[in-house]
Amino acid sequence: ISMEFRKLSKVYQDVISDICHKMGVGMAEFLEKKVDSQCEWDKYCHYVAGLVGIGLSRLFSASELEDSIVGQDTDLANSMGLFLQKTNIIRDYLEDQMEGREFWPREVWSRYAKKLSDLAKPENIDVAVQCLNELITNALHHVPDVLTYLSRLKNQSVFNFCAIPQVMAIATLAACYNNQQVFRGVVKIRKGQAVTLMMDATNIQAVKAIMYQYVEEIYQKIPSTDPSCHRTQQAIAAIRAASLPGGPMASRHHYSPIYLSCAMLLAALSWQYLSTLAKATEEYVQAGDN
Repeated sequence: ISMEFRKLSKVYQDVISDICHKMGVGMAEFLEKKVDSQCEWDKYCHYVAGLVGIGLSRLFSASELEDSIVGQDTDLANSMGLFLQKTNIIRDYLEDQMEGREFWPREVWSRYAKKLSDLAKPENIDVAVQCLNELITNALHHVPDVLTYLSRLKNQSVFNFCAIPQVMAIATLAACYNNQQVFRGVVKIRKGQAVTLMMDATNIQAVKAIMYQYVEEIYQKIPSTDPSCHRTQQAIAAIRAASLPGGPMASRHHYSPIYLSCAMLLAALSWQYLSTLAKATEEYVQAGDN
């Protein structure tokens, strides 16, 4: 890694050094404490994923594949990472519990149970699902930022690389919402569904349509008795507004199937890599706690 790093231009080295330093400091902070408040949840996700989004965005701009604004707007880039990381944390509740890891914010789950592990008990399934829905609602607030970020991208490979994980995430949240299975096993989107998302998410209008489709799916499942009912509806209303037709297309050109296939393969491999990296980071933090 060190040898490859030294082959890069200084402009890329500077970005990577800065981001790695900030991630190291941040992870060290969470070796000493758990995720308590929702603000700390955002902070933890920033350290392990938001900084990845910021670093990549700065690299996109430094390479001149994208405009400078993409790298400069750190709030949007951070939201890209937070949306993915929160989705993984929400989905992986049971796996993390079995491995002794806890990343759901205490501020939220403590309103539903005395211990986070209690949510997996059959007698607590109703309040567990309510807690799940509240965290999904929190994550949905990042979607308008995600759409704004993607609308600025011009390079097709960069767009696919960024868009595919985001549509995978919204599909995952739709599958998890109000779903008791999150506390009993693994909730994953089907492989065929994933392939369809990869094939379709090639421009901003298509991504908006996908986001709209899945938030409508969530909307149809909102229980009227859910404590987060109104907040979920408000979050979905904001996504609907951001998804309305008429926004700028990310690409106005036609690309060969081979080019798109290569770009989507790269995005899929990158998504797998980032997921593995996030899991390794979580295990590292947990190891420090122990």
